[in-house]
Amino acid sequence: MPEGHSVHRITRQFARNFVGHRVAVSSPQGRFAEGASMLDGHVMTDAKAVGKQMYLEFDNGLWLRVHLGMYGAWDFAGEIQMDATIASANGRMGQTNQAGTILDGPIHDVDGENSLHSIGAPRRTRVRMAESEKESDALLTFPPEPIGQVRVRLLSDTVCADLRGPTACEVLDPAQVDAIIAKLGPDPLLDDSQAAEDRFTAVVRKKPTPIGLLLMDQNVVAGIGNVYRAEMLFRAGLNPHTPGKLVPEDTVRALWRDWAHLLKIGVETGQMMTMDNLEGEDYVNAMANRADRHWVYKREGLPCRVCGTHITLEDFGARKLYWCPNCQR
Repeated sequence: MPEGHSVHRITRQFARNFVGHRVAVSSPQGRFAEGASMLDGHVMTDAKAVGKQMYLEFDNGLWLRVHLGMYGAWDFAGEIQMDATIASANGRMGQTNQAGTILDGPIHDVDGENSLHSIGAPRRTRVRMAESEKESDALLTFPPEPIGQVRVRLLSDTVCADLRGPTACEVLDPAQVDAIIAKLGPDPLLDDSQAAEDRFTAVVRKKPTPIGLLLMDQNVVAGIGNVYRAEMLFRAGLNPHTPGKLVPEDTVRALWRDWAHLLKIGVETGQMMTMDNLEGEDYVNAMANRADRHWVYKREGLPCRVCGTHITLEDFGARKLYWCPNCQR
């Protein structure tokens, strides 16, 4: 399932390529035909993400809400303007490592991810944006024919976005959007204030629920999924089974700040990099291979990178949990 950084990246692509443009909205699959007709021909006026959900506003006051869930993905095609915010932060075409050194050229992940999908000049191509971001061959015609079960297609003069397999895809009015967002926990990329940190801390500190479940509860904190959950708990040296109310306050606050830190890295690189202070070849290897950029996630049975204890895998809240029983006592 795409975690918060992916949804923020996708939303920035919409902000860059669709906001301010009149959009043709259709449902090639047919399942969203009624909703598409309510948005078709209107100008997109806003795009925002809250945790794992994204919201696209149109000039008739309606919003398109999308939750990708386990299987959803957006495909972008056309003359794609990559996210200027990330591009300007990096300063040039190239991958910036954690120490601030700019490396020449993209670093391609062995699974097909390309950390530079949010940097670059317009090009006529197709880009998939979900948990991984993959690029196919150059397009010969525009717009391309829909591939597979496309729930909704958004089309401007130059860019096409196709949505497949979402958990949620619906048209809402402003009051309905506000009601849904009000139920979500804070998202540090939208609100990094002391009040947001205090809200997260207060909720966690009064719950008997294990901290490993609270971090996955979108009503407690928005955007954290299975990968970030495992990595954050390891970085904090925290046993996943510890009740929230027994976690020291300074540890809870450190979790919030670490989530803000990791989320920013994820948005800028496109990958869930959770090992700090990597430089040179170590950083290149980590960006190129998921196995080299996580502390515990998907490392069951392997020795802990810190203490050598075998990483444990267990079912926890209907999801797989990876942790070190020694470092996370």
